[in-house]
Amino acid sequence: MTKFVPNKQHSRTALIFCFHLKKTATELYRLLGEIYDEHAPSQKTCERWFQRFKIGDFDVADKEHGKPPKKYEDVELQALLDEDDSQTQKQLAEQLSVSFNKLFPIAYERWERFIKSTDGCHMN
Repeated sequence: MTKFVPNKQHSRTALIFCFHLKKTATELYRLLGEIYDEHAPSQKTCERWFQRFKIGDFDVADKEHGKPPKKYEDVELQALLDEDDSQTQKQLAEQLSVSFNKLFPIAYERWERFIKSTDGCHMN
């Protein structure tokens, strides 16, 4: 017999059902684990959904988690690079009127780590 693999909608509906039966998130996690094995939602997921249900949010649809809109357009950045590809990242950020850490978050994060790691060290 093939084991049933629940989709997100099915699992979330089961969560609501058990919530209304006054089960705890831990009880539900154990119950779904017995039924669905590795396909059951994690205990943390059960707890997160129960928190939503407690405040009256029973919408089981996925929420939008999109990234915030960019502060610049790639087209603008490319045009600046086409003009002069020897510009530093800081110069490019200034020309686009955005902060360096918004334009180049990975480079900025690495720079911050470098500064912290060399804190107190003096270079000659």
